[in-house]
Amino acid sequence: MDCLVMNLVPGLVSVIMPAFNAAGYIADAVRSVQEQTYTSWELLIVDDCSTDDTFQRAKSLAAADARVRCIRLSRNSGAAVSRNRAMEIAQGQYMAFLDADDLWLPDKLEHQLKFMRARGVAICCTAYAQVDERGARTGRVLTSPKRVGYNRLLLDCPVGNSTVMYDVSRLGKFEVPDIRKRNDDALWLRMLKHEKYIWGIPEVLAQYRVRSDSISADKLSLVKYHWILYREIERLSVVRSAFHVAAWGFIKVLGLK
Repeated sequence: MDCLVMNLVPGLVSVIMPAFNAAGYIADAVRSVQEQTYTSWELLIVDDCSTDDTFQRAKSLAAADARVRCIRLSRNSGAAVSRNRAMEIAQGQYMAFLDADDLWLPDKLEHQLKFMRARGVAICCTAYAQVDERGARTGRVLTSPKRVGYNRLLLDCPVGNSTVMYDVSRLGKFEVPDIRKRNDDALWLRMLKHEKYIWGIPEVLAQYRVRSDSISADKLSLVKYHWILYREIERLSVVRSAFHVAAWGFIKVLGLK
């Protein structure tokens, strides 16, 4: 594991939120954390040198709630660097991830913690619903498999970034591989080298916002980053890397994910 940690705050959930040009959405994302039925959390927002007023809005939100902290990177570095900065200073026994334009349902943290404690699992994710730029549900729900192992995650990554929570006291802290896109997939793969499964909760507990300007909106550009993920980060063979890139593209063409 990347790093063992000491002096974690028992029961505290550290919420990791990278932010870039999310001025129109970040207040709703923060509010969805503040409305959680489980109240022992800290929210760590790292602004990646936004060119809009995301940082100013984040600072205002932090000034009104002591549980919220806001940091600004000195230069635009990508979501992986932002996540790593927040994860470095996180103090919670648990760590959860929320993008600055996504939303949580109010019982998300409470439900996941109960699930993890009852079953003794170290990592879990949930089903999530897709919403449009205005926050209206599109009717599409992305289900969560009962469990996801390393090879299953390589195929199409059925894990929503804003649904994941893991037990830092059991697994330690991880460093997100420095890749501009698909760095969340890279993080889960890294975790699955130390834990056999990410366990899934079938209930919809988060909402993923589809934005026209999203970094993941251009599917063609993602091919390059999938190759980097498989070949350079995971060090799969050329043949296996090509297979997984092709499989991912096939799934996208068919609209299966």
